[in-house]
Amino acid sequence: MTIRSTLIASIPSPSSGSLHLGPLRLNAYGLMIALGVVVAVRIAGRRAEARGVGTVDDFSSIAMWAVPAGVIGGRLYHVITDIERFRGNWSEAFMIWHGGLGIWGGVAFGVAVGLWRARVKGLDVLAIASCAAPGIAVAQAIGRWGNWWNQELFGRPTTLPWALRVSDSVAVKAGEAAGTTFHPTFLYESLGCIALAGLLVLVERRLQPAPGRLLAWYAAGYTLMRFFIEGLRIDPAHHAGGLRLNQWVSIAVFAGSVVFLIVDARRSHEPSPASTVTEHE
Repeated sequence: MTIRSTLIASIPSPSSGSLHLGPLRLNAYGLMIALGVVVAVRIAGRRAEARGVGTVDDFSSIAMWAVPAGVIGGRLYHVITDIERFRGNWSEAFMIWHGGLGIWGGVAFGVAVGLWRARVKGLDVLAIASCAAPGIAVAQAIGRWGNWWNQELFGRPTTLPWALRVSDSVAVKAGEAAGTTFHPTFLYESLGCIALAGLLVLVERRLQPAPGRLLAWYAAGYTLMRFFIEGLRIDPAHHAGGLRLNQWVSIAVFAGSVVFLIVDARRSHEPSPASTVTEHE
């Protein structure tokens, strides 16, 4: 396949990471995150209203705390796991609009603070967690497009029809020749998260898991998908045993989630101990 045909059959990258609306300049990376949050709140709120455990307003209130916590946690994870990049230039650690949010820190901090706020508001914490799970996946699907705008976190070179074309300077910085096209890992994860959200709804309808368990299904599904997508990426990362750090984290979270679900399922199917009290007593 020639370079010309590859360029035609590829996904173009934006020339800028900003959107201009007249005199207004919007950072596209932040806009994608904000849009994901808005959609997730709407989905979770509607699910809560349908189950009588909360409202859209409740989730909007929770998001006011959970979203900043998620951003802080995500940035902390990214900085800690890539600390060499920031040595001597610590101001860069605060420039979130340049990209760089670790999903593990973001979800951990965001979910923890969100559930704490649900408890403060007197809501059923486990039911709220189940309502939020599909919305979290959809938020990730939308937020991943911020990586497209920033031309970052793409995968290995490929000439597939849906390959991602980045600017020549970005390709050269990645150690490849100008004109090289790459696996659009942002797109793979975005589509995977949409599919995961649908799968969670299906699991809920078919298996009717106990309140809160859907969050464990989300964790297992996302980490399984992320393990393989992470293996395609070529951005700098810590390695051990031939795997990237985030792949090891995926393995640990996946294993923990699956073990929890199996133990929980067995426990729920165990027969209750026979009563020793007769009807006449």
